[in-house]
Amino acid sequence: MPAPLPSLPPPRESHLLLPVPPTGLPLETIPAWAALQRAQSGAVVCVVNAHTGDGGILHWLDSHHARGWIQGTAAMATHDLTALAAHVQEALAQGFVGADAVLLAFLRVGGELPRLSWGEAPVFAPARTHTAQRLDLYAITDDLQRLRQALAAGVRTVQLRIKRPAQPDAAWQASLREALASGITASRAVGAQCFINDHWALAAELGADAVHLGQEDLMALGDAGRQGLLASGVALGISSHSVWELCRARALSPRYIACGPVWPTTTKDMPWVPQGLDNLGWWCRHAGAPVVAIGGILAPEQARQAARAGADGICLVRALGNDPAQVLPAYEQALAQGRGAPVAAPAWPHPTLPVG
Repeated sequence: MPAPLPSLPPPRESHLLLPVPPTGLPLETIPAWAALQRAQSGAVVCVVNAHTGDGGILHWLDSHHARGWIQGTAAMATHDLTALAAHVQEALAQGFVGADAVLLAFLRVGGELPRLSWGEAPVFAPARTHTAQRLDLYAITDDLQRLRQALAAGVRTVQLRIKRPAQPDAAWQASLREALASGITASRAVGAQCFINDHWALAAELGADAVHLGQEDLMALGDAGRQGLLASGVALGISSHSVWELCRARALSPRYIACGPVWPTTTKDMPWVPQGLDNLGWWCRHAGAPVVAIGGILAPEQARQAARAGADGICLVRALGNDPAQVLPAYEQALAQGRGAPVAAPAWPHPTLPVG
């Protein structure tokens, strides 16, 4: 499992190893072999051109922030290692952490952002056919009454985000079940999609259509838990804050990928540098899934700018206010205006995690 995000900037990973696995080394032993290479060198390690049993080729990444199998286009398997190393060093010099630098380098050589597995098993969900229905304004709340108000005001994408207390008791579990069931029913009654945050097993049991999970929660599920989640058939939204998290989200073929925080936010305490509109546009270009903008959206003008960058959905949390019906028309107008004046995405993102 990747190291937890530190409170201080992580060490700058200025060295890179691109070893080819020794002949005859089984695929399942490569992660341990790479970990030994990294422990001995202190470098970012990317084991290239590991052959799978079905004739495919994968690459194994081992860095401070992320470990996993890299899956990409055929061009990534026939790349020039010297060129790949140069692209990695270029990204490191621009301030990207090691995991992001390697994945951006593969984008440069392969023409498509790769997918990154969540664990040591090379598990990648089948590609998803994305619905033409846009997410549009996306109301997120921990209050069932506020959710109903948003639905009554015309919002058709909502999220019920009820966080688990440190010591949940039977009464809390019962209230959670009741709230989720009510939110799902109220949303379905008006044809809205309700994403349940975190409580995916209960949500599936209650017949929810969709859930949203953060990267740490998904990592904690393990391979078996993630497979169970995908097998449940619920649509999945995933948070992302960095290139490596974006690539990891892509491995699960989600309904959407959230890009955040676009602007500084006080809703959550996070170490990330704000994505800004440039990264949001880059996410929209490379995610391969609808992207929702989240974080610090407090005015219709911000919604307009996020829509111009290509966001499929605009998340409103504090912006809902006490009376969503009063504020939402201005956001609807801003969303339409922004989509009518799109802007081109930048060729390169900026780093979102400071390095020492």
